[in-house]
Order: sequence, then C-alpha cells, then structure tokens
Amino acid sequence: MKRTLLRLTAALALAAGFAAPADANTLKMIRDRGKIICGTSPGVAGFSTQDANGRWEGFDIDICRALAAIIFNDTEKAGFVPLTSKDRLIALQAGEIDVLPRTTTWTLSRNAGQGVTFTTVNYYDGQGFMVSKKLGVSSAAQLGGASVCVAQGTTSELNLADYFRKLGKKYEAAAFGTSEEALKAYESGRCDAYTTDISALSAVRLKLQDLDSHVILPEVVSKEPLGPWVRTGDETWFNLVRWTVLALINAEELGITKANVKEMLKSSNPEVKRFLGLDGKMGEAMGVSNDWVVRIISAVGNYGESFEQHLGESSRLKLSRGPNELWNKGGIQYSPPFR
Repeated sequence: MKRTLLRLTAALALAAGFAAPADANTLKMIRDRGKIICGTSPGVAGFSTQDANGRWEGFDIDICRALAAIIFNDTEKAGFVPLTSKDRLIALQAGEIDVLPRTTTWTLSRNAGQGVTFTTVNYYDGQGFMVSKKLGVSSAAQLGGASVCVAQGTTSELNLADYFRKLGKKYEAAAFGTSEEALKAYESGRCDAYTTDISALSAVRLKLQDLDSHVILPEVVSKEPLGPWVRTGDETWFNLVRWTVLALINAEELGITKANVKEMLKSSNPEVKRFLGLDGKMGEAMGVSNDWVVRIISAVGNYGESFEQHLGESSRLKLSRGPNELWNKGGIQYSPPFR
C-alpha cells in the first residue's frame, strides 16, 4: 500500500509538471539504511541480468556496485529493484530507489520539471529495427505500411512516429506495457518489426528461439544518450553519481585497471596521484573517503573493462565500442579533468 501511494503521488506530480521534494541528504539516508537501492530493468543482456544464483550483473549494475564500493567498501551492499520503462522515473521520484542506472535516455522533457535529473552519459546508443529475414527487407525505409511492436513509456514511441512522418509513410504501432511483451508479440508474428535501442535489440535477439532468422536493420534513427538518473535537489548525491561514471572513463584513459590500481598508487605522475586520492581531498569534498576512486576500480575495473566484460567481444553481445570508445581513440567518451 505504501509503495502504491508513493507511486500515485509521484505520478500526479509528474502529470502536473512539478517535482516532489527531494531527500535532503541521500548519501546519509543510504548510510543509515546500510545499503544503496538501485533501479534496474527486468533483464537486458549485458546491461542488467541475474545469474543462476540470482545475483545481478551487467554494465549498468557495475555503476551501482561502484557506488556501494565507495560508500561501504562492499559491492554486495547494493539492492536492485526491477522496473518497467513506464515505472522507472516514477519510482525514482517517489523515493523507492536512490539512483536509476538502467538504460534511460537523456531528454529535455524528462530533465525539466519532473523531479529527476540526468547525471552523465555512460553509453551512447541509437534506435533501430529488427525484422524477420522472411519479411525480405534490408532497410528501415522499406517498412512503410508495416506494423511495429514497441514498448510504452519509452523514447522509442515518439522516435517511431517521427521517423515515419519524415519518410511520409504510414505504419501501425503496436504498443505494449513492457519490452518483454512487445518482444513476445513480435516473435509470435503479431508485428512485422520490433523497435528499441540498438544495444537492446542485440540483447533481446539472443532470447529468440531462432535468432539467426532475425536481422537488425542498418539504420540508426535517433540519438539515445543513456546514463544514471537521480532525484532533483540533492547536489552532493548528483555529483557523486556523475563523477563515479566519469572516474570509470578517466581510469581507462590513464591506463588504471582492476589489476594494476594498487601498483599505480606508487606512481609519481601528479595526475594519477591526484586522481587516486594521494594528493588533495576531492573525496572529502563529496562526502566520501579520498580513496573513493581506488575503491571503484578495485571493485569493477575501468570503463573499458566493464564494457568488454558485459558488452564487448568477451560477451555474448559482441558489440563494438563505436562512439563509446575514448575520445583519443576515435570515440566520444570523455571525462572532464579530475583537478
């Protein structure tokens, strides 16, 4: 009943265009509780899934475990609440979770007047289409008149409408309450195509009974910058979540890995010493210990390690880095200076 009332209150606030009051000190609340609570998807391969023992793992899960390492020096002091696309931001605003690291696009309408704030991009994505090879199309531009399965409460719904309006072609949208329902409808033949972010298409394709009979079309029809969200109004918590993601990226650029982070504590490089908390008090300024970056990298590795393990060639998805490569290696991932 309490959870229902919280969500109802948050939903009314969202509909009215104003934010519910944020917790004055999220970090203190987490410490008092003894664990951090993170929102996650019901299950997207590579980003957030449960293993055979029920333990959550994935690219987005690493962010939550990194935060648990900072606060408690224990990655297991992280709890996870599976949320559908339509419920995820409401649950965050209602206080059911502390942070939403799951795949959620940064948009103006979400960031303005809804009581939630985007922190920083941890994955650059874009929307695409998956079709059965039997359909005989090789381009999304050939989908005029097609029926397309899509999940409600996602940016994919609006992008879908925009795309076909730009093409000047008709289509039929079949919207479902969850991504899982939309995928099942597509696989059963109810729709000609299924649309969501490219990374998610790569993940859900693995769930299909005959995955080789389905192909992801080459077009990328939108920009989908993904990353963690927090409630508006707590600048300290916002900064800690943002700079946690940026620390993962900066560690990769500096060549600091899970295997060598302890050895790097002996470095004479002033940039490395400052980053790892040997010089200055950047951690204390955010309400945590000065070795917070060491805790992050010791727990989950750097950005590239997390990407490779969950999304890259070492994973089932085998996604290329693409724009998520570092800025000095042809991508656009970039951390502001740690100084």
